[in-house]
Amino acid sequence: MNKQPQYSAADTGQPSGAPLTIDEAVPREVLGLGPAIALIVGVVIGAGIFKAPAMVAGMTGDATWMFGAWILGGIMSVIGALCYAELATAYSSAGGDYHFLRRAYGTSISFLFAWARFSVISTGSIALLGFVFGDYMSQVLPLTALSPAWGSALYGAAAIVVLSLVNIRGIKAGTLTQSWLTMIEVGGLLLIVVAAIFLVGNGTEAAAPAPQTSGSSGGGGSFGLAMVFVLLTFGGWNEAAYISAELKDARRNMVRVLVTSILIITVLYLMVTWAYWKGLGIEGMAKSEALAADLLRLAFGSAGEKIISVMIAIAAVTSINATLIVGARTSYAAGRDWPVLSLLGRWDAARGTPVNALWVQCAAALLLVAIGAWTGSGFKSMVEFTAPVFWLFFLLSGISLFVLRVREPNTERPFKVPLFPLLPILFCAMCAYMLWSSLSYVYSQSLGGFNAAWIGVAVLAVGIVFLMLIRAPRIPPKQSVVSTKPLRRNI
Repeated sequence: MNKQPQYSAADTGQPSGAPLTIDEAVPREVLGLGPAIALIVGVVIGAGIFKAPAMVAGMTGDATWMFGAWILGGIMSVIGALCYAELATAYSSAGGDYHFLRRAYGTSISFLFAWARFSVISTGSIALLGFVFGDYMSQVLPLTALSPAWGSALYGAAAIVVLSLVNIRGIKAGTLTQSWLTMIEVGGLLLIVVAAIFLVGNGTEAAAPAPQTSGSSGGGGSFGLAMVFVLLTFGGWNEAAYISAELKDARRNMVRVLVTSILIITVLYLMVTWAYWKGLGIEGMAKSEALAADLLRLAFGSAGEKIISVMIAIAAVTSINATLIVGARTSYAAGRDWPVLSLLGRWDAARGTPVNALWVQCAAALLLVAIGAWTGSGFKSMVEFTAPVFWLFFLLSGISLFVLRVREPNTERPFKVPLFPLLPILFCAMCAYMLWSSLSYVYSQSLGGFNAAWIGVAVLAVGIVFLMLIRAPRIPPKQSVVSTKPLRRNI
């Protein structure tokens, strides 16, 4: 019997209630609202909030423009979330974007997305987050026997292995870990706010910034560039689509998870930005190389530097765990469709997770960590220079909403984007702007004597070669269906 993606017992031809074999096991609706929100908050809030506000402050030059940028980032993210809520509720699948792209454009485009996500988007992010974790842990507990690069790599590799093992143990262990890490991470951000309140209470609040002059950098074209960094800091909420097949009552809860997560993130970002502004002032923010460290040093002395190192390390490890969970599900979905990748398409029903996909993802991330330790900053640049690939597929996912409404008008849509087509057009415009901005940035950079724009082209080119070498997919796109109501377990 051929394996079918996202099928229940009824879909695979088994009698109702019959146990599924290993090949027929599929995701179950086991995730509650709280763990799902913790997962998305953990994916989004990474090390960016400790750095991006400085760049946004410098590019806007005025508190009103600065806070306006962060509010607009939250609004645009909510608009995108509403678009994804329609896709994820109408086409519930562990494949997330892969599944949407497959139904809208066919197997070739979806395969290239799965390849890009496996080779650089997910595994590259995991490896980079591993180095962030290692860099800051080295400041707290330096590994003096190793060079700084290999010390960071060892810390990063250890975090990836431990968290992979946690998630291989099962979805309950992975999401429980995520919930605790997210709570600690949010607590760390609130500590920054407390530090600012402490400074204000002691009369050491930064002086109010001088009124903006006509020659200052706020608004105008620099506001558009500031929005690039704001939207990058908000990036990751779309990962909710990868748990749509495992979320309890996804038809109602998917919208709640997306919107609630983004609202929590927006409020936290505004609070932290306010704390930076109150403690350092707009000019101090723009000049700071380490915002949180500077603020905590003012509030708590030299101990503040250690505190911020631990905070950023926790933020990094929180994002690693969340990315491990959602990243493996794309590989699983591709494995269900392509025979040559069938090993990845095994779902462990007892553990509620794609164990093989997690193992392969862990190995790939460790390989990238080793490459990063060997090449140094060149690896970081290589991963960052593939940003246009991400925004290209993100834009295609947004357009797929229009394609699928036309192609499959009779598909039940438990949630429909309000103000259609205005909101989806705004979302696609945002993605197109980010694609153009990332292309402009990459085109102006070089790596190893080559224009950095060729890196993204090379990633897709390798994927095309791989696509040509493997056999045809297992089933045509039209046969991919939404799961029926499965057995449930509480988490």
